[in-house]
Amino acid sequence: MRRILVAGNWKLNGSLAANAELLDGIIAGASADAPVDLLVCPPYPYLAGIADKLEGTGIAVGAQNVSQQASGAFTGEVAASMLVESGCTHVLVGHSERRSLYGESSKTVAEKFEAAQAAKLIPVLCIGETLEEREAGRTEAVVSEQLDAVIEQVGVQALADSILAYEPVWAIGTGMTATPEQAQDVHKFIRERIAGLDASVAEGLRILYGGSVKGSNAAGLFAMADIDGGLIGGASLKADDFLAIANAAS
Repeated sequence: MRRILVAGNWKLNGSLAANAELLDGIIAGASADAPVDLLVCPPYPYLAGIADKLEGTGIAVGAQNVSQQASGAFTGEVAASMLVESGCTHVLVGHSERRSLYGESSKTVAEKFEAAQAAKLIPVLCIGETLEEREAGRTEAVVSEQLDAVIEQVGVQALADSILAYEPVWAIGTGMTATPEQAQDVHKFIRERIAGLDASVAEGLRILYGGSVKGSNAAGLFAMADIDGGLIGGASLKADDFLAIANAAS
């Protein structure tokens, strides 16, 4: 049985004061007995402090990005080993904003996935299509290309030590949300594609949904057979909203 995971992507938000207030609220409201795992992904400067604050709470810490390089003359980059030393257990790779705003190709994302796993981080691989691609009937082709790039780089077995996040780009921060049925269709397609290579990996793989998830729609999404939680953006910045989604997962 796959446990639900609710992951918060804070994006370019936060301050020392705001982070403390948010985390205090999450810690106070989270139930240790709930059948759901929690993960927060703050900006780089706050990772170590947040990891210290969350130690012993069962709430995991992840970064929002990682370099594919291990070390060297790469100004501004952050290596996977540095994230581990900062207390991270997870890292997002291939988020749609990294792909669209910063030009990360599927090959680059695959290299980052490999670098993360080499440092014993759990990569959260983000895949998804734009509105134009969905309207053109290319959803399956797009997610396949993004997924296949990683499989070609590291092999399907590597997915056993990762998490996937399907995030339709048209539903991120727009207020538009795929219906539970629309999301399930793509999650099922992803799982079946992986099952064609390794049924055991596919069965155990957690696939999250990301795209304007809120407390009001989370239960319907998480009730779907192949949706194993959510990658949460805006709603992860308020403790009550984040906990409402976690409670829906319960």
